[in-house]
Amino acid sequence: MAESPLEELEAHEHAHHAHEAAGNPLIARVTMTIAVLAVAAAVVASLETTEGDRTITLKNDAVLAQNRATDQWNFFQAKSLKKNLYALAAEEGGAKAGEYAKVAAKNGAEQAAIQTQARALEARRDAAGEAAERSEHRHGWLTIASTLLHMSIAIATLAIILSRPWPWISSMVLAAAGAGLAIWAYV
Repeated sequence: MAESPLEELEAHEHAHHAHEAAGNPLIARVTMTIAVLAVAAAVVASLETTEGDRTITLKNDAVLAQNRATDQWNFFQAKSLKKNLYALAAEEGGAKAGEYAKVAAKNGAEQAAIQTQARALEARRDAAGEAAERSEHRHGWLTIASTLLHMSIAIATLAIILSRPWPWISSMVLAAAGAGLAIWAYV
C-alpha cells in the first residue's frame, strides 16, 4: 500500500510507461542494447584503469631498477678506485706490497660481479620501461573505447526519448567502434 497519494500516482505512471514500452519493440531493443552497452563500458573502463595502474607500477619498477643499477655502478667505481690505490701501493714496494697486490686483485675480481649485477639491473629497467610503454599505449586506446561506449549509451537513450530508430543505429555504430578499439588495444 502506498504511503501517500503522490506515490500511488507515481507508481501508476511507471506502470503505464512500462506497459507502453512493452508494446514498442524499438524501446525494448534499445533498452536491452543499453544494458549490454553498460556492461561493455564497465568492462572497458575497468581494463582502462588496470592498464593505467600497470603503467604506473611498471614505470616505478623501471625507476627502482635504474636506482639500483646506479648504486651498483657507484660501487663499481669505488672498487675501481680502491683497486687502483692498492695497485699503486703494491708498485711502490715495501713490506706490504704483496698484501696490497692481493687486495688490488680482489677488488678487480669483485668489480666484474658488480658490473654484471649493474647490467642485469639495467636490463630489468629496460624491460619494465618497454612493458610500461605497451600498457600506456593500451590505456590510451581503452580511454577512447570507453568514451565511445559511454557516448553510445547516451545516444541510444535518445532513441527512446524520440521514438526513432536512427539514434539507436548511430549508437550501435559508436559501440562497434568502441568495442573494436578495445580489442585493438590488445592486438
